[in-house]
Amino acid sequence: MRSQHFTTRINYFLYPGLLDDVDDNSSDEHLEEDDEDCEHSFLLKDDLGYVCRICGVIERRIETIIDVQFNKAKKSTRTYASDYRSGKDRDSSDMVGVKLSEDDLVVTDIAAHPRHKKQMKPHQVEGFNFLRSNLVTDNPGGCILAHAPGSGKTFMIISFMQSFLAKYPHARPLVVLPKGISGTWKREFQIWQVEDLPLLDFYTVKADSRAQQLEVLKKWVEQKSILFLGYKQFSSIVCDKESSQVSTTCQEILLKQPSILILDEGHTPRNEDTDVLQSLSKVQTPRKVVLSGTLYQNHVKEVFNILNLVCPKFLKSDTSRPLVKRIMSRVHIPGVRKNLSSGTYAAFYELVEHTLLKDEDFKRKVTVIQDLREMTNKVLHYYKGDFLDELPGLVDFTVLLNPTPKQKIEGQKLKKFSRKFKICAAESAVFLHPMLSSLFENSVPTDDKMDELLEKLDVRDGVKAKFFLNMLNLCESSGERLLVFSQYLLPLKFLERLSVKVKNWSPGREIFVISGESSAEHREWSMERFNNSPHSKVFFGSIKACGEGISLVGASRIIILDVHLNPSVTRQAIGRAFQPGQKKKVYAYRLVTAGFHEGEDHTTCFKKELILRMWLEWNEYCGYQNFQVETMDANTVVTSSWKVRS
Repeated sequence: MRSQHFTTRINYFLYPGLLDDVDDNSSDEHLEEDDEDCEHSFLLKDDLGYVCRICGVIERRIETIIDVQFNKAKKSTRTYASDYRSGKDRDSSDMVGVKLSEDDLVVTDIAAHPRHKKQMKPHQVEGFNFLRSNLVTDNPGGCILAHAPGSGKTFMIISFMQSFLAKYPHARPLVVLPKGISGTWKREFQIWQVEDLPLLDFYTVKADSRAQQLEVLKKWVEQKSILFLGYKQFSSIVCDKESSQVSTTCQEILLKQPSILILDEGHTPRNEDTDVLQSLSKVQTPRKVVLSGTLYQNHVKEVFNILNLVCPKFLKSDTSRPLVKRIMSRVHIPGVRKNLSSGTYAAFYELVEHTLLKDEDFKRKVTVIQDLREMTNKVLHYYKGDFLDELPGLVDFTVLLNPTPKQKIEGQKLKKFSRKFKICAAESAVFLHPMLSSLFENSVPTDDKMDELLEKLDVRDGVKAKFFLNMLNLCESSGERLLVFSQYLLPLKFLERLSVKVKNWSPGREIFVISGESSAEHREWSMERFNNSPHSKVFFGSIKACGEGISLVGASRIIILDVHLNPSVTRQAIGRAFQPGQKKKVYAYRLVTAGFHEGEDHTTCFKKELILRMWLEWNEYCGYQNFQVETMDANTVVTSSWKVRS
């Protein structure tokens, strides 16, 4: 029997467009040889690919095939516009590219590529099917995937997009995301790509002007490809008031051409007053997908803003309207008028938030949760991250620290500030160490000036500085690495130079730092060195700069220096270490100074997290205690033979 071998032939009729780069001559020669011995009859086998049922020759390996077995279409077997003209044939007066109508995206079933399906976990299979039920249907709409950070949302949507493009090769996916994580997406595509799809963006080719950006947009609509844009980039183009032909064409392409719009970190456009949300809502495709590991940020209203983005007029829909009225009839806040006649839903948002936070009638709270679940179950898929149970574990402490006498004096002086942001920035510096009170209003000092300050101070005057040094000693003695996060650069610079002075460590060897000013190359290098170098000890990170795409699993201890008013930001910071790849139990310490604004802010943040857990995680077995935090005396808490002291 003949031995199996591979050929380069591709079944063009099943997979149009993929022959463009194939060397036809070499393939035909090879196939003529085969035809002398066998009249091939190829079948698709899930584990091998296209295999001749007579001689066993493999025409095309399974790992190079996306879902090409098209099921019978409900309307037509045509999956693209029959009158589509190539770029050469189009009239130059036409708008660049091809506009797909909904009739062009004929409803056909799609499935994950066999290579992907083997790697998918149950929640990812559920998520893929959820996407299909919303996006590949006679009446497509948008949806939200609210899956825990690190649960593989990027892999799942990459798999879906490739299957979607296999069925609709003239579709044009647009991915809008924070600028800092575009590199993560491209790396994931390299891992999971089964077809060499061009991945286009403005950063790689340094397309800064509208004319340069238009060239990239032309490439996107003229060839099978995926476009990546940052949120600010997208909104700046769509909201551009310049009336030039180039600017107008860029706007038209972004609003009319996308066949599917993917919004990673999709909680970003949650404020209806921003250009970002308003510009994204103008994109004409009904297929809008929000990916978010931290859907609930600050208020109930923000969640519904996102729902309205993916499903326009969500609360006014036939399915939502009766549930809105039911909720309004069950809840009550003195002084709040239940009036929706004006078209605004401010009262509804306020009543829902009040019920979940403050209503003492637990049964009423439960019925509202059930109504919210019923309202959103077809457009919101939630996964809290059961996969994290496979990790060694997470112990999340809130440590209340009593300020030193000098810190109390400096803390009282901060009451003169009227702006909340200024108070938070000042408290962050003062409660780390009181001598920083003279610096927080100025720019971050140089290393030399900070070293000069360190020569004069007594570390014991700062309760958080003392906690940090104790934790640093613990990690050094137990062979662990430490992460330190703050919203502000001054505390990070202070602790970085304190580590140099006390431990005689060097930046880039034992000490690593990522801030908003760090380049993509520096971020990658810092992550790799910190996680893998035997010398690394401590990592200082700006809490916003260390969001999605940052993996710091080399650390097992985390200090959160100050209270961020958006609790999801803190959860994401903890998730930098507590994610797949972590080999040790993770301990997180949220430092809160008792008796000042920090304590009040922490209470507010806890209530926000409570809403998230009740709305999305409540079940019939839950009671009040399931959503409370256990309080413990500091002297009874022992971790790794070390007492947490205040």
